[in-house]
Amino acid sequence: MAFRLKIVPSRTSWDFFRFARAAIGLSGALLVASIALVAVVGLNFGIDFRGGTTIRTESALPVDVGEYRAVLSRLDLGDVSITEVFDPTFGDEKNVAMIRIEAQEGDEAVSVATVRAVEGALLGIDPDMKFPLVESVGPKVSGELIQKAVIAVLLAIGAVLFYIWIRFEWQFSLGAVAALVHDVVLTLGIFALLGIKFDLAIIAAILTIVGYSLNDTVVVFDRVRENLRKFSGRSLVNVLNLSINETLSRTVMTSATTLIALFALYVFGGDVIRGFVFAMIWGVVVGTYSSVFIATNILLKLGVKRDWSKPDANAGTRFSAAEK
Repeated sequence: MAFRLKIVPSRTSWDFFRFARAAIGLSGALLVASIALVAVVGLNFGIDFRGGTTIRTESALPVDVGEYRAVLSRLDLGDVSITEVFDPTFGDEKNVAMIRIEAQEGDEAVSVATVRAVEGALLGIDPDMKFPLVESVGPKVSGELIQKAVIAVLLAIGAVLFYIWIRFEWQFSLGAVAALVHDVVLTLGIFALLGIKFDLAIIAAILTIVGYSLNDTVVVFDRVRENLRKFSGRSLVNVLNLSINETLSRTVMTSATTLIALFALYVFGGDVIRGFVFAMIWGVVVGTYSSVFIATNILLKLGVKRDWSKPDANAGTRFSAAEK
């Protein structure tokens, strides 16, 4: 007898709109809080967006942040960030640190001479210290990267708006885009709250989140459209509930298996990709939530055409003619 793992029952009849106001209220509060955090606290932009140089060190000796800071303070470099990094891919015999130096005012980037001076100072602590990574980004380039990152996210959301509009109806399109904006803003808010480094890898994660959330939303919307045709006598809220329940097992299983892989990457993947993976984990959670509670609630509020054989957009609204 074959064993099948079921996280949720094959058939469910849960009322996802019972707490619709609470869900919308919670999301609204989180959106306001996220915008406030980004505006007041701000994002912890990495070197990609601020300009400067990152130097990664490897040493056989334990990392003493105080000692590193003491030897670098003599170089008068201004504010220098020194972080000890735990990276399981290196093993116990290597001690890794990340040193970030912001570009000095008026300079495009930290000069080669400055980098050499930093390396020389650190070699005084450990003559066998290695520097496997040195990355520099100028302020001009970082400013352009910020603009292009914003444009990329906006274009992705705009493309989703157009795609859903063409495939379904404008009401579906607005519901999907509302869910995507919800996911992106909450991701920015959690990064501002936790102070996690925000760089180009996180932009890639946000674009991936947009795609993941859209995939979940389209699966639900496809079933909604099928059921609207099949159950013309049911109210829209009943059709939406039925559609979410019918796709719930697939949604939960997809999210669960994705999260298993992401948690493994977060624990064993090392410091380099940890911010990216955290953004993906957060995105999967809020993306699943928004597909079920935000996109469908927006669709319920807007109403939707019930008969696709009629060109008139007002051919149907939230309820069938029999219920009016």
